[in-house]
Amino acid sequence: MAEKEATIYLIDVSRSMGKKHSGRDQSDLDWALQYVWDKITNAVLTGRKTLQIGVVGLGTDGTKNEMAAQDDSYKHISVLQPISQILMPELQALPKLLKPSKTDDRDVLSGIIIAVDVMMKHCRHLKYKKKIVVITNATGHIDADDIESTAEQFKNHDIELVLLGIDFDDAEYGTKEEDKSPLKATNERTLKKLVDLCDGMFGTMQEAVDQLSRPDIKPVRPTPTYRGQLRLGDPENYDTALSIDVERYFKVQIRRPPTASSFVVRENAGEDAQGLQSVHSVYKYTAKLENGESKELDRGELAKGYEYGRTAVAISESEQNITKLETQMGYDILGFIPVDHVERYMLLDNSNLIVAQKGNDKAALALSSLVHALFELGSVAVGRLVKKDMQDPILTILSPFVEADIECLVENVLPFAEDMRSYRFPPLDKVLTVSGKELTEHRNLPSQKLVKSMSDFVDNMSLMDDEEEIMAMEDTFSPVLHRIEGAIKYRAIHGPGNLPDEPEAFKAYREQPKELQERSKAALAKLIEAAEVKKVPQRAKGRRRYRETEKPLSGLNVDELLGKAKRYHLSPENAIPEFKQMLSRGDNLDRIKDIVQEMATILEGWIRTSYGDNYGKVLEGLGTLREEMLGFEEPGLYNDVIRDLKEKILAEQLGGNRGMLWYQIRKNKLGLISSEASELSDVTPEEADAFVDPKSEK
Repeated sequence: MAEKEATIYLIDVSRSMGKKHSGRDQSDLDWALQYVWDKITNAVLTGRKTLQIGVVGLGTDGTKNEMAAQDDSYKHISVLQPISQILMPELQALPKLLKPSKTDDRDVLSGIIIAVDVMMKHCRHLKYKKKIVVITNATGHIDADDIESTAEQFKNHDIELVLLGIDFDDAEYGTKEEDKSPLKATNERTLKKLVDLCDGMFGTMQEAVDQLSRPDIKPVRPTPTYRGQLRLGDPENYDTALSIDVERYFKVQIRRPPTASSFVVRENAGEDAQGLQSVHSVYKYTAKLENGESKELDRGELAKGYEYGRTAVAISESEQNITKLETQMGYDILGFIPVDHVERYMLLDNSNLIVAQKGNDKAALALSSLVHALFELGSVAVGRLVKKDMQDPILTILSPFVEADIECLVENVLPFAEDMRSYRFPPLDKVLTVSGKELTEHRNLPSQKLVKSMSDFVDNMSLMDDEEEIMAMEDTFSPVLHRIEGAIKYRAIHGPGNLPDEPEAFKAYREQPKELQERSKAALAKLIEAAEVKKVPQRAKGRRRYRETEKPLSGLNVDELLGKAKRYHLSPENAIPEFKQMLSRGDNLDRIKDIVQEMATILEGWIRTSYGDNYGKVLEGLGTLREEMLGFEEPGLYNDVIRDLKEKILAEQLGGNRGMLWYQIRKNKLGLISSEASELSDVTPEEADAFVDPKSEK
């Protein structure tokens, strides 16, 4: 179970906190609340009941605390949120409470005493991790008589004190407020003394706000995902077998951004109620009877079906029990392989750590011996893990990990053979001809000048700057993950509206560092020159794109000069050039379709009147049609023509047996236009290959 935590935020909301200082465009309170909202919303996102928060207002117009009746020094202090788990209703109510008041009458030390009292009445003597965070500009009067006794309260009750001041001086961080009033300077020294007495943390709010641009490292309580024995051999039947008590923990795991949920507007929602409710899915199963009617079935009447090729195989629950592998919990080492035989793709999954059982010195010594043996021999182990009885086994690879403070095995789950995708690429340093000859100089190979320019450019793009690494591994994070989480937290506090600009730290992951740009500018210019980089006109997007009619450079139209009228139909005697000319004047899709259909009719006529295997004109016309449709980005029109043509050829509707023609169409690769040739085609390469087979369906 997670450790109980209780945190109280003592926030100064006096009138002076509503003013702007140090050139900021926000009031001191709004500026400081950025830190508070970040911490509270982080707690809400966890959903932990053991993570509890309270809020106390300092300098409020009214007074709401149990000690005010005993002493007037506790006035203008209000408990705005008792210590409890913060949920969305409480979170959305806080912005209305944390507004600048109309008074500057308050005592920070009195507010701290109230916060301690609230903390101890809630936690009593139970085991809690207790913290009080104080946020103030320290411009009011402070009665310092009770500093020592207040510090003793923090020590005796093990409460951590964090004090963040608005425009407090911090020489280490480099902040200093000019023209500071003597009262504020005195109050800073008083509060610093209190923090030092109780071994707390004293800082300037500027540092806390600046750190918000970098996500916090969230501590994760280690939870074992497996506790049992790591075995080599069968310890139940053989004394020589190895058996080590081990535990398995997460090492590296992918964390994804939160996903959207489906909600609908709730009907008759009251003013105080949330106007949304979750969407629930209802499944209904129907089956068609022999008489054509449909019958609704209950889920219990159905059997699970599994796809086997194109056949659905139904397996009942009794049959499933037979096919289920009976396994027992355990971790077995199946064998060892040299580390050189481990491919990189085998280590792409999440990583886990296998460590010895806590407090078991014998297991720690045995595991250490195994780890060092693997490390010294340059080997890894292949394991079989069953987390619980009757669970599916998984195959893993166990690599030795040896450092000064830890010795363990790093586990990666091995992929299935079906997960592997092997791709063969041509070599980058040579070109192989059809005859097998190797060419080291070719238009597709980089020249020595280009290789040298690229090498210099890469050297200038190095992330090492005077032995200091830019964007070191420990400083990197996922901008997408934290940007989405930040947007969710902002919406929870401020509601609908424009989201704030992304932090500067996030922009570093989208934009190249300026120092690298300046350093590599000269090398980049040489690389562009060596590679002969030229700007390519942007390709027009859209499914239907028609070419403009090519005009002669002289501006004279030959057809008009010769008095020729525009042709609206193709002639079989000169169909191919006329087909190109008419397409060039096609101004809409309907006209293009008519021209293509007319060409298809002429092709069928040529086939009917062909003798023997004289199909040269047919193949030329079909090739022209295919090429033009690729140019017009209308592969579907050609595919319709070739499908219809195949059906008629195989049915011997074009003047008898024309099987030789289909063979030549297949030989000249005039089949369907696949998505590999045109991204607008809905035909896969596999379907296109199967289509040219005369025995396949059309």
